[in-house]
Amino acid sequence: MIRRILAAIVIVWAIGFVWFAVALPRPIAAGGQGPATDAIVVPTGGRGRIERGLEVLAAGHAEQMLVSGVDPEVKPGEFAAQFSVPMQTMDCCITLGYAAVDTRGNATEIADWLAERNYTSVRLVTTDWHMGRAAGELRHVLPDNVQIIEDASPSNPSLKTLLLEYHKLLASRLAWLLPR
Repeated sequence: MIRRILAAIVIVWAIGFVWFAVALPRPIAAGGQGPATDAIVVPTGGRGRIERGLEVLAAGHAEQMLVSGVDPEVKPGEFAAQFSVPMQTMDCCITLGYAAVDTRGNATEIADWLAERNYTSVRLVTTDWHMGRAAGELRHVLPDNVQIIEDASPSNPSLKTLLLEYHKLLASRLAWLLPR
């Protein structure tokens, strides 16, 4: 009986992993098309995320962008230089958030930033393999009236990255069941 239960658990885990790996989210469309939102939010940590957020901002699909989880050592001028952002754009339209150190922290930082501005729609830009967990954590802390548009930055993740992120996703979903 125990073998059957363990076998069933392994089969469910394997099916879930295959689903996770083959159904990675995609960008909304080239050029950042899609519905306009109040803001764009980009958790740091993966290649192409910030560039994708800047592309969407430049296309005019939102007027403000938060980059969450920025290293406290990074100053706005350094960020602007690294990503070729005019200082005028930095001053008017981009907020660097320094409070988060992980995905759950990103969600909290993003939720606080959105609430301060009374925004009710946001475009979440993150790496394709990270989207499930990032969007889930964000949904967990945002009020129901805030719409999240998922806009994945495509990547070429390794098997190791996919396995690690799948396990983090499972752990975060289990954690949502526990009281905070």
